[in-house]
Amino acid sequence: MRADARPVILARMDIDTEALKNIPQQQQEWPGRTDDMTPVPDHGETSYTGRERLVGKKALITGGDSGIGRATAIAFAKEGADVAIAYLPQEQADAEETKKHVETAGRTCVLLPTDQRTQEANVALMSKAVDALGGLDVLVNNAGFQMAQPGGLEDVPAAQLEQTFATNVFATFWLTQAALPHLTAGASVINCTSIQAYEPSESLMDYAATKAALNNLTVNMAAELGPKGVRVNAVAPGPIWTPLQPATKPDVEGFGKATPLGRPGQPVEVATAFVYLASDEASYVSGTVLGVTGGKPVF
Repeated sequence: MRADARPVILARMDIDTEALKNIPQQQQEWPGRTDDMTPVPDHGETSYTGRERLVGKKALITGGDSGIGRATAIAFAKEGADVAIAYLPQEQADAEETKKHVETAGRTCVLLPTDQRTQEANVALMSKAVDALGGLDVLVNNAGFQMAQPGGLEDVPAAQLEQTFATNVFATFWLTQAALPHLTAGASVINCTSIQAYEPSESLMDYAATKAALNNLTVNMAAELGPKGVRVNAVAPGPIWTPLQPATKPDVEGFGKATPLGRPGQPVEVATAFVYLASDEASYVSGTVLGVTGGKPVF
């Protein structure tokens, strides 16, 4: 290393994982509330320390009110980025909490309540985000919907199938499409897929199919946008302790214990992957899926 070279110092985290080893049974009405969870998830509010890896960047994060989206917004802010977050209107209370933590980190947080299940909504969302932030450097397609159906194929209602694909696949396609005029060399698109794309659960058949589709879409987007200098990647979380779990599954007792690490992940543990892929440290990383799964394979 040259004498004047600046070493790369990664973020530090101080995470309590013991409470996750025995998740008690609990249920909520969809879409769920963070404060009603036991234990309350760690989004990096105090555990994450940034290292100026995203200074000056402007990011739009969908599903940014809670879970992985909230943790990513907080981590991005602590790394120096301004963020806009999209979320369902009924999740306003959680969104306000995310905004509070982003602003505590000294960055801007723009709240954009949006139901992304139409192309028009995504075009409007992108326009509002770019206007509010003054541009766009990072798009995080994180918003997702799932609803377990233990009976499998015959029990998946048509309305649920449409909602799952519209939220997870169509919205990702439409929002990225709307972002194209604003993405220049050095920009990054990061999609949120899942371990379900590799190890699909019968009770999450429709959800798993959407996540496999997003893997394919990520590769195609990376091939198309690469010549413009825009990178496209995906993060595939394993079992992560977010409101989606007690709000969409009949049983969460012992959730995540089947992973090699023996526990589910905290949202902040996934956010670090988004930070890396959004940063200049990943300048030659595109078309890949980064697994954050507690040991489950994504290949």
